Amino acid sequence: MRFSSFIGALALAASAYGKELAKDTARAAELYDSGLVHQKIFDAKLAFFEAEIAAGAYDTSIYPRLNYTKCVNGYAAAIPGDKLHTFKCKNMDLYDFINHAALGSPLFNTQYNQTGSSVWGWTDPVSKREFIAAGLFQGTSMIEILSTGRMVYLGMLPSFSKLDNNALWREVRGYKHYVLIASELAGHGIQIFDMSKLLTIDHSKAPVTFDNVVGSGLAGHFSDLPNGQVHNVVINEELEYGVAVGARPRTSACRGGLIFFSLKDVSNPVSLGCDPQDGYVHDAQCLVYRGPDTKYSGRDICYGYNEDTLTIYDVTDKKASKIISRTSYEGASYTHQGWVLDTKWQEWLILDDEFDEEEFAGPAADGYPVTYIWDIRSLEAPKQTGIYKAAVKGIDHNQYVIDGLSYQSNYGAGFRIYDVSSIPSDPTGNSVCEIAFMDIYPEDDEVEGGGIIDYFGTWGSYAYFKSGFIFVNTQERGGFLMKMTKKEACKPKTCNADNCLRAMRSTSVKGRLEESQAFCGEFTKTFIADVSVVKDYAQAACGGNMISRVSSACSCLPTASVV
Repeated sequence: MRFSSFIGALALAASAYGKELAKDTARAAELYDSGLVHQKIFDAKLAFFEAEIAAGAYDTSIYPRLNYTKCVNGYAAAIPGDKLHTFKCKNMDLYDFINHAALGSPLFNTQYNQTGSSVWGWTDPVSKREFIAAGLFQGTSMIEILSTGRMVYLGMLPSFSKLDNNALWREVRGYKHYVLIASELAGHGIQIFDMSKLLTIDHSKAPVTFDNVVGSGLAGHFSDLPNGQVHNVVINEELEYGVAVGARPRTSACRGGLIFFSLKDVSNPVSLGCDPQDGYVHDAQCLVYRGPDTKYSGRDICYGYNEDTLTIYDVTDKKASKIISRTSYEGASYTHQGWVLDTKWQEWLILDDEFDEEEFAGPAADGYPVTYIWDIRSLEAPKQTGIYKAAVKGIDHNQYVIDGLSYQSNYGAGFRIYDVSSIPSDPTGNSVCEIAFMDIYPEDDEVEGGGIIDYFGTWGSYAYFKSGFIFVNTQERGGFLMKMTKKEACKPKTCNADNCLRAMRSTSVKGRLEESQAFCGEFTKTFIADVSVVKDYAQAACGGNMISRVSSACSCLPTASVV
């Protein structure tokens, strides 16, 4: 579904000039401020969803409930002999699966019906019971996670407004014992639901249906928005406010930027102001600043993922917030989402781009998902220091970091966990490793590269439970419950004599080793993300995840002699 070579061409051309780049205002006006790229992605996803519907992929009756299945020799065979229910895995066991229809979104009078999206969770601090709020087409499904590793569907909070295909987008975030739910549906606004209501539901009488009346089914509702359509909602729990981002239309006064509202009284969330300066914000993370940039100590900082830039705001004054910096990067196609590695000491963050693989742009030119590493020790001059890449082709979507581990939902590549604790000591990303995964979309496992670059599979996950249970919400199937079985340390890099390394150190081609040594001397000074700079002989031998393979081969070459 690649729609424009323009994005990829500009991104590749930029690689000669650096990693972090100034915002290209002309490019931004044509592709991003206009909404062109966002609309193209939106249309592409709808086209894909419609094709999946026509193929019967959203008929969740073909996905039965699954039982505990251990990951053995790289596979969790939930139904032995059935490829559709055999999942590639590493250090991850499957505990439960329930399809979307059984979680509250059955077939009815719309074509999209059985689809899922975002998810968040809550743990009751007294009983330690664990609950999930999972975004579905028809509303938000409320689920209890039992200590036995099984799920109980407790009830449904229906959509606030009339359903149409925009209900495919439903984002859920937590605030204290509440969840806030945003949708791209016109008139929807942001629902505020009290998760403690779930404590009193009798399992024998579940599921129940909650109403959309404030003081009854809802704890509150925020509607001070241009037309109620919001892409996402962001929470600063410490300072008790929320932020609606990506509100439509872009032509409104706030331009789809940060729209702040108070959560001090959830029954009456009031608007605090907005920041339209950098236009549309797709996602953000807002935190009280604690870090080395002492100029901003104690300030209220938002890290915005703004389609073509990482934009950092000082939002201490909600009616007069300021942009601290606005930085693009090599390969920027659609800056989607990211997370600060340590919210208590903000030095590094990781960022995903939803469209670089689709556009074969910059470091994603080989189709393997890229995570971008940023040094934010200076909020006014962030530096893009490195990358790490997935092992199978696909598109990275949503991620968050808990205690040095990044939990990524990568569409068809499934749910992936990376150890990112090495980034402060090795900001190139070379020491990051994948320690666990569950590929919940086996349909594309046999294709070249192990996956297809498209918009199916997992949307989001929730891994904050002390029990270790992780809920993964998918678009087509339903909700998976899994648990990581082992937290492996990243192993030291080893030298495998594969075709890539053999080609680069070949003794049968005169001067080849010396040529490779000279190339690698520049290539490894810092991270290089441009596939086009790789020598022709290395491109031929190092296919697939090329940047990763060439980097590995370079590290294994003998040191060049000094004359």
